[in-house]
Amino acid sequence: MHPASPLTMARDRHLPQPRAADLCAPSPTVASNATNALVLELFGRHPELATLPVLEDEKPLGMIKRHVFMSELAKPFHRELYERKACTAFMEREPLVVEAQTTIEDTAFAIVESGGKALTDGFLIVRDGRFAGVGSGLDLMRVVAQLQAEKNRQILQSIDYASVIQRAMLRPSQEALARTLADAALAWQPRDIVGGDFYHFSEHADGWFFMLADCTGHGVPGAFMTLISSSWLARSLEQAGPRDPARLLGELNRSIKSALAQTEARDDFGASDDGLDAIALWFDRAGSTLRFAGSRIPLHLLEPGADEVRTIDGERLGLGYVGTPMEHAWTNREFLLTPGSIVCLCSDGLIDQIGGARHVAYGKRRLREAMRRERALPMPAFVDALLHEHADYQAGHARRDDLTLFCFRAPSTATP
Repeated sequence: MHPASPLTMARDRHLPQPRAADLCAPSPTVASNATNALVLELFGRHPELATLPVLEDEKPLGMIKRHVFMSELAKPFHRELYERKACTAFMEREPLVVEAQTTIEDTAFAIVESGGKALTDGFLIVRDGRFAGVGSGLDLMRVVAQLQAEKNRQILQSIDYASVIQRAMLRPSQEALARTLADAALAWQPRDIVGGDFYHFSEHADGWFFMLADCTGHGVPGAFMTLISSSWLARSLEQAGPRDPARLLGELNRSIKSALAQTEARDDFGASDDGLDAIALWFDRAGSTLRFAGSRIPLHLLEPGADEVRTIDGERLGLGYVGTPMEHAWTNREFLLTPGSIVCLCSDGLIDQIGGARHVAYGKRRLREAMRRERALPMPAFVDALLHEHADYQAGHARRDDLTLFCFRAPSTATP
């Protein structure tokens, strides 16, 4: 089944909202001069009746609670003393009274503010001050639960629809990657339905470009940051091209700081300090060279015959954050990519995941060990093996963050 469109959800939000009138149940009433004998008779005839409204000129004066009334009459000689007296003797003089047009939400708040007694005792509903009926705390809780379930359904539908949009944005990169690299694999696993990681891959006549980014947060806030960041990346690529990763990181840093007004520290409550970690690669086909710049995301390189994985850490400043200078310049690093070398990039959702017998982070060391063990596999199987080992390590622990993993093997010959 397709998720509801935004137009459908907008229409649903404008449906009539339930009011206190929807909880209104008819009830026997007594006048303020009625005797307790009449009250006793009414409670006897209506065993389901928990409260009995007391009216004066059709307006609520109070409410008699069955359990209080019966308890009082059960005391020695009280029935003989009070049976012929006015029912106001055992009346609750300040019951909760709610106007029929009050929203369910405001009704619930009114009950909480009244001390919560109305949840068990019920409350009186009026129209223009005149008695209309009795409201039950149980009925109110049922409607509130239904409203919350409906709100949750609408929120989940919105997030599901956002997931469709987010995955559609990533699809061109997936297709370009599949066309361009013969032995590569990419896994994108948001912690929630939508995520704060994104990637971009594009093919060019003389090489290819790839960026992996890990935005602040996860879920909806993280996904919102991916929309901002990926749109600014697309603009930077149009203006600066893909061949200078360090320049692109600088452009992205300035764009995000300006867009989110994070150019200087502010004392405003709720002022944002958001950004992303990222690594950008440019592979030059002619020279088989890999040029890259990183912001808090490392590059892991395993060369043919090497006993160890080489980890090249990214620079310590993230992109867009208040503490990152507007004109900070990242540095390109470049090396010849030996045919058969394996390059792995991942967001910190893989490295920082808690698990194992000691309940500590997975860490870079375990990733490097897994890379060495599985190096003979083709990249799709290689990535599956790494993720399987990671899932085993996580075991029963909750997923901490979004996870993106990109691995490729350098071709044995440069492709024209």
